[in-house]
Amino acid sequence: MLTPDPTFPPLLTGHPAPASADVFETACAEAGAGRFSAGDLVWSRRTDVVSLALVLEPEVPPDRAVEMLFLAMVAANDALGAITPPETALTFLWPDVFKVNGATVGHVRLATSDEVDEDGAPLWLVVALDFRLAPLDGPLEPGETPDRTSLIDEGAVDLDRTQVIESLSRHLLTWIHSWDVDGFAPVLENWLFRAEGYRGPHAVKTAGGVVEGTFLGLDEGGNLLLKRDAAAGGDTLSLKLNEHLTSHSLEASEA
Repeated sequence: MLTPDPTFPPLLTGHPAPASADVFETACAEAGAGRFSAGDLVWSRRTDVVSLALVLEPEVPPDRAVEMLFLAMVAANDALGAITPPETALTFLWPDVFKVNGATVGHVRLATSDEVDEDGAPLWLVVALDFRLAPLDGPLEPGETPDRTSLIDEGAVDLDRTQVIESLSRHLLTWIHSWDVDGFAPVLENWLFRAEGYRGPHAVKTAGGVVEGTFLGLDEGGNLLLKRDAAAGGDTLSLKLNEHLTSHSLEASEA
């Protein structure tokens, strides 16, 4: 069955990308060349995954651009909550991973221009959302891939790519408006509410090995604050966001 193209709210302009293209790389390249600006949204014609990348031009300094990463995750949670069965409850794994029932179902990516305008804001920002809609290797028995899942595996059997993209685009605009009016605090509150390990024991893989402690929250740069127990020194670590961000597509990140 042919999947119809999505339609977008008036503030967004959709640009389809072939199934072989990475929408994140495409959006970054077009924004960097000056051909795309705020509101241009690249979406993939693939039907087994949901992949879109939105160009923004927020009038904030570069250190605040990271707020869009957490905003996109909160918006995606609301978007999927509106169109999936009630049991499809997403959680967030810092800094950019979506999980359902403990298995990875997607992630978010972020990039900003190296150049800034006269007010010190990046010339452009791209935030991308990637979700696995159907199992990459075809139908699998439950438990065959315990570390990853798909929306269909988790009960959203009636969804198609277009429905998800349309819902994501609407909720992104809603949360961008909220952020513009109320600031980052509501975004952070909603993100932490769904964050795995928040205010409890948490382990994070780092270049130097796994570190464990109590997940206290995030600082203004999106870095994770982890308080180690007394046996490990009792200090509070700030795990750097930019050292843990995903930069590749869903499949490349799992290779």
